[in-house]
Amino acid sequence: MMDLANLLDAQWWIVTFGLIGILAIIFAETGLLVGFFLPGDSLLVVAGMGASAAVASSVGLDAPFPLPVLLIAAPLCAIAGAQLGHYFGAKTGPRLFSRPDSRLFKREYVEKAEHYFAKFGPSKAVVLARFIPIVRTFLNPVAGMLGMPTSRFFLWNVVGGLLWTESLLLFGYFAGSTIPNVDRYILPGAAVIVLLSVIPIIREILKGRKEAKAAPVAEPRGRHHRDTTPL
Repeated sequence: MMDLANLLDAQWWIVTFGLIGILAIIFAETGLLVGFFLPGDSLLVVAGMGASAAVASSVGLDAPFPLPVLLIAAPLCAIAGAQLGHYFGAKTGPRLFSRPDSRLFKREYVEKAEHYFAKFGPSKAVVLARFIPIVRTFLNPVAGMLGMPTSRFFLWNVVGGLLWTESLLLFGYFAGSTIPNVDRYILPGAAVIVLLSVIPIIREILKGRKEAKAAPVAEPRGRHHRDTTPL
């Protein structure tokens, strides 16, 4: 039976849905707003491990994944998904993000994507967002909504998609091929990957809360200064 633990478990996705499932998840996480919760980073690493004969059988696969197929198809799905997200954002505009919060959709996700877009600039944000969960899902439609040209977005989408998928797949493959009994560390390793990938989000949230607390303090001080200034 599917539960929350399974949804966050990259090994469960890979064993249950196989290669086609991996590619569909990569597309969904980058192209469909409902895919933001999917374990993209750990999924790519574990998929790379699954391409190693030393690991494939121990994680429940009948045969290793074909590494060349992964290295070609994964970035194509990531690029296509992000391009679809940009198209949605450009076509629907603010209407897409003006709906109220729900179990899946939160306005804060969009605001976080907008923050990175403004902080790093459009090109760099499109690339960096690939390595940040949730942000990589919402930044693409935000880029379309804010008017980033399709051709420019496509260029940096390709760069980001290649860097993200190939680096994590190859890391997983070489780890699976060279580290003895690496399958024992898949679950804790995936947890570390998820933790590292969400550190930027946690840091930005804490920074935002600190700034929000500091703002009300600064305002009364300014009013006090104006009130006590001699006429």
